[in-house]
Amino acid sequence: MGFDFIKKLPTPEEIRKEFSVPEHLAKIKEERDKEIRAVITGESNKFLVIIGPCSADNEEAVCDYIRRLAKVNEQVKDKLILIPRIYTNKPRTTGEGYKGIVHQPDPEKKPDFLQGLIAMRKMHIRAIEETGLTAADEMLYPENWRYLSDILSYVAIGARSVEDQQHRLTVSGFDVPAGMKNPTSGDLTVMLNSVYAAQHPHSFIYRGWEVQTDGNELAHTVLRGSVNQYGRSFPNYHYEDLSRLLEMYDTMDLKNPAAVIDANHNNSGKQFKQQIRIAKEVMHSRKLNSDIHKFVKGIMVESYIEEGNQKIGEGVYGKSITDACLGWADSEKLIYDIAEYD
Repeated sequence: MGFDFIKKLPTPEEIRKEFSVPEHLAKIKEERDKEIRAVITGESNKFLVIIGPCSADNEEAVCDYIRRLAKVNEQVKDKLILIPRIYTNKPRTTGEGYKGIVHQPDPEKKPDFLQGLIAMRKMHIRAIEETGLTAADEMLYPENWRYLSDILSYVAIGARSVEDQQHRLTVSGFDVPAGMKNPTSGDLTVMLNSVYAAQHPHSFIYRGWEVQTDGNELAHTVLRGSVNQYGRSFPNYHYEDLSRLLEMYDTMDLKNPAAVIDANHNNSGKQFKQQIRIAKEVMHSRKLNSDIHKFVKGIMVESYIEEGNQKIGEGVYGKSITDACLGWADSEKLIYDIAEYD
């Protein structure tokens, strides 16, 4: 056998019972979910800003960052909904490197999945308690969804996961928005097919159960750029890209046409400072065209306390140990700049 079964982990129900969400926080999530849902369905004209560290590697620094974000949210809440990124799983192109707090609650120590699941849940709950902001996370592992399904207000499906059947079917059972990214190849049809699958009901096997889902009408697209066979990045956030995606939406039977733009990854060529320019161009495109204004519902930005990134073990507080991020000063200014656009 190629598998060494080390230990059986608690079920989501067991973890959720031991680390439960207090009733007053559940009410905060319910209200936040309504607000965010209204943006996706077009009932609200507010704009989503999904912003935060590339990877949530340290509870104290992440919660410090979100406390700062909450203060800004109070100033812009009439126009924007700020959704902090608390990404606890990190996809790795080659499988090597830090894979997130679920794998390693301490990035300098060996993997410990039990402590990782606990750390993931405690950090999300603490963030809501201290800031009133419910978060976004990436669903790297569909079987882990139930560990956080009572906490998250937004879920991203990554470029390497969006073609996977189990991801698509699991999203069809969500009751919160799920952003389906275009694959690294940039094929928009693949992304739209993923949204179609997620918006419709399915029967499948999940965590040892036969399950039936209703379909998730809040599933939508996320443009994150692409990469060709030579490793060159190609952006897809320009006006023409947004117009083309909207045209493609019109040819498919999809509910709630919506796009969110990922300002980093292949859209920026991983040049983190370019996120500022990209976000402003997206906002300008919305201003130029009323259809694009209705269609583009939000933007994703990778941001932390200190700009750039560092290697594991360098110990700089609030600095990414994965992809490079905008620093706090630039991030705060960018949020206020976004809020200035109509």
